[in-house]
Amino acid sequence: MKIASILENQNIEKRIAITPDIAKKYISLGFEVLLSDKYGNHLGIKDEEYLNVGVKFSTDENEILDNSNIIIQLGLLSDEKTSLFKDGQILIGSLNSYDNKEKINKLKDKGVKVFSLELLPRITRAQSMDILSSQANLAGYKAVIESFAYFEKAIPMMMTAAGTVPAAKVLVVGAGVAGLQAIATAKRMGAIVFGTDVRMASKEQVESLGGKFLTVEGSENLETEGGYAKEASEDFKKKQEDLLSETLKKIDIVICTALIPGKKAPVIIKESMIKNMKPGSVIYDLAAVQGGNTAFTKADKIVENNGIRIMGESNILNKLPVSASSLYAKNIFNFVENLFDKKNKKININLEDEIILKTLIK
Repeated sequence: MKIASILENQNIEKRIAITPDIAKKYISLGFEVLLSDKYGNHLGIKDEEYLNVGVKFSTDENEILDNSNIIIQLGLLSDEKTSLFKDGQILIGSLNSYDNKEKINKLKDKGVKVFSLELLPRITRAQSMDILSSQANLAGYKAVIESFAYFEKAIPMMMTAAGTVPAAKVLVVGAGVAGLQAIATAKRMGAIVFGTDVRMASKEQVESLGGKFLTVEGSENLETEGGYAKEASEDFKKKQEDLLSETLKKIDIVICTALIPGKKAPVIIKESMIKNMKPGSVIYDLAAVQGGNTAFTKADKIVENNGIRIMGESNILNKLPVSASSLYAKNIFNFVENLFDKKNKKININLEDEIILKTLIK
């Protein structure tokens, strides 16, 4: 069987789905691996590294797509490329199935089996395939680094003969994987860190990392059975708004990570709250690609409002493409290995397997 991947639009996506180490693993399972020419060059991975483990290259991407059984990508390819897919092929990636329903339906109508790994169930057996966790972990770390770079004061407390520099105060909104990594990173760098989340289970996690958890009085636990945040009630939103309004007056840096799968990101930090923040403060919004957690967030732009810098990027992982590709490629390999019947050397789409059932778009 042939497994393949082609380069994506590098203005949008610099990560790759197959690294040399992972290509070697696919080949050891019995796959033939096909890649587009200079597949990893932009990440410093030369074609020779792939050739040394047995990968085959082609300059004709259309030929690669036409001749492959399984195509692995980061996101959904262009209409021109997806038009080349045919009956019996398998497409695997992080395909944003909520926003790309029409394109995915066209693939399904052709007989293509489409697996989107953001739909992966949160069960123990699926942890090694969890692209949301592996990528969010890096995103939380990088958001802290980026926001600290724009903050024009020192982060840790410094005591000098000339006086004391106070530690920066950081608030992390949303304590999922990205938020918890942001808390841990900010704490390691000497900041005073606060965290907030609608899921009460996050309190212990935030505090274990040295952060102070901001709790809305009479909080309700807003967590789905799958472990994701769900929409809050209007009463909860009002209480949360009042708490944040007071807290933000003394915060220097805010990292926003609150997302609801398949929906527009909730606007948590309102215009009135930003007006009360200290000039020179920084907000880094990881939810920018889904509209943002602030009233002023714009993807891939730095917005200045009342002396506050509000930063949002559609794909922060383009700033960590080597690390992100390494983890993503391992996640995908683990998923493919679960699909693969080693005894009969073929793909087995077993719908009794919860992982396969939940990620296959029907």
